Amino acid sequence: MESIRDKAMHKFRAAARRASAPVRRSSPWTLWGLPLVDVAVGKDPETGEPARAHGVIAVGDQARGVLALGGEARGLFALGGRATGAFAVGGISRGFVALGGVAFGAISVGGVAIGLAALGGAALGAVAVGGAAAGYVAVGGAVAGRKRFGARGGSPRRSR
Repeated sequence: MESIRDKAMHKFRAAARRASAPVRRSSPWTLWGLPLVDVAVGKDPETGEPARAHGVIAVGDQARGVLALGGEARGLFALGGRATGAFAVGGISRGFVALGGVAFGAISVGGVAIGLAALGGAALGAVAVGGAAAGYVAVGGAVAGRKRFGARGGSPRRSR
């Protein structure tokens, strides 16, 4: 007779197998030649490479679309571990507007922010605001730049 522990382990192993199985779904509707929604998670069983999702809305380990969500996301609106797009949110983000742990963009907000306008713990840009800020206009705790507004004085100092 199976013990309760054995039954629980059997159910746990079955659930783990289902969770690690690759998922590939694509909607029948298309827009601009792309599926409206495309989901690809896990490894491609034939090649062993990460599955790629391409669609208007793409969800997966590697997602490409107008709205891309995934580990590596590229699109107009990208959300993921590594996000690239006009509007990017992620651990490492690159885009016109970038928000993330490390953000590169015209307007960037993050722990480390680099861009024309940068806001973050460490900010580098034409206009930089942060704990450590460097730029033409720099505002923050430790500042370097042409026009500086730092913790040690409120008036701008010009270097010549």
